[in-house]
Amino acid sequence: LERYRNSRIVALSTGTVYSLANVSDGGSRETDVPEPVGEYANACLARERLFEYYSLHHATSACIVRLNYAVEMRYGVIVDIARKIVRGEPVDLSMGYFNCIWQRDANEMCIRALSLCASPAHVLNLTGAETLLVRDVAERLARLMSRDVVFTGSESDRAYLNDASHAFDEFGENEISIDQILEWTAGWISRGGATLNKPTHFEVSDGKY
Repeated sequence: LERYRNSRIVALSTGTVYSLANVSDGGSRETDVPEPVGEYANACLARERLFEYYSLHHATSACIVRLNYAVEMRYGVIVDIARKIVRGEPVDLSMGYFNCIWQRDANEMCIRALSLCASPAHVLNLTGAETLLVRDVAERLARLMSRDVVFTGSESDRAYLNDASHAFDEFGENEISIDQILEWTAGWISRGGATLNKPTHFEVSDGKY
């Protein structure tokens, strides 16, 4: 950060620095006070604080992007659910809702966020426009893959959800729809397409990944 003090910096963070949000509220906003739970979320908030400090100390223009969750055909919440269905494993509903955004759309918005860099550091939530229900996504994937789906647990009225209205106001909504994401992912997993084999553990709510 000392070396690049005169650069514009987009720093990736996570929506899990917020506390669990009430589903009916539409997700956490940039003005909400972070309340991280667990080592990972606290480490991410500490990283944010470093960028905030240097943004103030050196007047470095920065934008902190709180992303959740980026997905593609090899990795992400959608892949996690699809792989459980294919393996005949129950899909956990304890974290019953989530947001996601196609990786390509997330990459584009991160690059465009360079235009929002400021001192003090600007904060931007980045995710998809929809609040998705795990049960609904799993049932749709199962139909697309001609498989049965089994569930365990039950939905809570709280989840890690972000309100990305500010990003949409600045850049417009993401290009790739959830329908397209589900179709691509179902086809890829059904054909035995390679994955990164790195589960997201998105269903965890106590910070113990």
